[in-house]
Amino acid sequence: MLTSLSKSPLNAGLALASAALLILTFPRANLAWLAPVALTPLLVAVAREARPLRRFLFGWAAGFVYWFGVCYWIENDLARYGGVGPAVAWALEALFAAAKGLHLAVFALVAGILIRRWWAVPAVAAWWVAVEVTHGALGFAWLALGNAGIDMGLPLRLAPFTGVWGLSFVFAMMAAALALAILRRPRLELLWLLPVPFLIFLPPLPAAERGSDAALLVQPDISESEEWTQDSVYRMEDRLAALTLRSVLVESSRPPALVVWPEVPAPLYYDQDARFHNAMDNLARATRAHLLLGVVARTPDGRPLNSIQLIAPGGFPVSRYDKVNLVPFGEWVPWPFNTFVDKISTEAGDFAAGTRVVVSPVDGHRIGAFICYESVFPNFVRKFAAGGAEVLFNLSNDGWFGRSAAREQHLRIVRMRAAENRRWILRSTNDGITATIDSAGRLRGSLPLFTEATSYTGFTYVADKTFYTKYGDWFALLCATIVLACLVAERLF
Repeated sequence: MLTSLSKSPLNAGLALASAALLILTFPRANLAWLAPVALTPLLVAVAREARPLRRFLFGWAAGFVYWFGVCYWIENDLARYGGVGPAVAWALEALFAAAKGLHLAVFALVAGILIRRWWAVPAVAAWWVAVEVTHGALGFAWLALGNAGIDMGLPLRLAPFTGVWGLSFVFAMMAAALALAILRRPRLELLWLLPVPFLIFLPPLPAAERGSDAALLVQPDISESEEWTQDSVYRMEDRLAALTLRSVLVESSRPPALVVWPEVPAPLYYDQDARFHNAMDNLARATRAHLLLGVVARTPDGRPLNSIQLIAPGGFPVSRYDKVNLVPFGEWVPWPFNTFVDKISTEAGDFAAGTRVVVSPVDGHRIGAFICYESVFPNFVRKFAAGGAEVLFNLSNDGWFGRSAAREQHLRIVRMRAAENRRWILRSTNDGITATIDSAGRLRGSLPLFTEATSYTGFTYVADKTFYTKYGDWFALLCATIVLACLVAERLF
C-alpha cells in the first residue's frame, strides 16, 4: 500500500488532470465528449486522500488551473481596456482564478466524504450541481459542465425539465461511477447509472424548421477603441440606419417584423439625444418594423444604464429594459480594484443595475430581450419566458473578447438558454457571433466575425412553457437537499 507521502504527488497530478480535461471540454478545444469523464481523476484523488486539507488543496489547484485556462481571455480584456499593464492584468487574472478555484476546493473537500458510501454516485453528482449553481451568486458565472451537452440529443432532453443542471448531474454521475470502477468498488454501487438510458422516453427535441416569422439582425462591426466625437457618432448612426434600411428593402416581399441592433461600444442615447431619438423613430416608420436597440439610458440621478429600447413601427417608444445583472470589471469595478483598474465600458462612472424583467408586446405576441452576460443566469433568463415572452433576443457586444474562444463559449451558453425554455433566441452582436438559435438550442445560422453585415432570419413564436420555465432551479435545490441528507446519514450511520 502506498504511503501518504507517495500518494500526494499522484493525487495532485490527478487533480490537475481533471482541470486539463475540463478545459479541453469547452471551446477552444471543444472536446465535449470529455464531459462525462472530466471529473473522474479528481474524484479518484479525493477518494484516496483521507486528510481534509489535502482534499481542499487538490480541489483548489484544479479549480485555479481550470478557471485560469478556460477564462484566459480576461487578461487581454483588462490589459487592453482596463487601463492596466500586462503584468497587473496577469496578476488580476491569477487572483480571479484563485478566488473561483475555491468552488472546486469546497467540492473536493466534501466529495471526499460522499464518495465513501454506497450512495456515492448520486451524492457526488448532486454536490457538484449544488456547488455549480453558486457561481453566479458569488461573483461570476460562466460555463456549467452541462453546457458541454448542447449538441448531445439524449441528455439535452433534460434541459426543459431541470435546466442545464440536469445535464451537469448526469455528467458528474458518470464521472463518479468511472472513479468507483477505477477504485474497484462493488459493482452494485454503479447501478445508479441504470436510469440514464431511460432519458430516451423524455419528449424529443422539437423538429428543425425555418421559422414562420422574420427578423433582421444587424452586426455593425464598430471598433472597441474608437475615440468618439460628435461628428463620428453622427456618421456611425447614419451608416447603421442606411445599412438597416437597405437590408429591409431587399426583403420587400416579406419584410421583417423586428429589426435588432446589438449592444455596441458607442454612445447611443435615445432618451437624451433628440437627433438620435428622431432618427430612430423615423427609421421605424420607414422599415415598418419594431426596432430593438442597444442604448445607454440614465437613472433619475444621472447614472448610466445599459438598456434595450423597443420602438414601434409607428415611430414611438414601447418599452425599455435596463440590464439587471452587470459584469464585474466590465460595467462596474468592485472595491478596492476601483482605485487602479478602469471598467471596460467607456461611460463615466459605474453602471446602475436595472430592477425588473420586461416583456413587451409585438404584433399580438410578446417578446423578451436580455443583454450580453445575463445569458449565464438560467433562472434569470427563464423569467422572460415565464412572463409570457414567446421569443427571446440577446443583444451583446463580444468585441471585448478579441479573437479568443470566449465568443464560442458565450454562444454555447446562450444556446442552452434556448433549449431550457424551448424558445428561439435571436442574437445580435457588434462584431460576432450574431446568430439564430432555434427552440432546441440548434444553431440555425450565424454571420462571419468582424464583418459589417445583416442577417435576415426566420423564427417562430412559441407560447408553451417548459417545466423549467415554470419552476426554475428546483432541481438544484433538490440536489442540495440530497447532499444534506447524505451528510447527515454519514454522521448517523
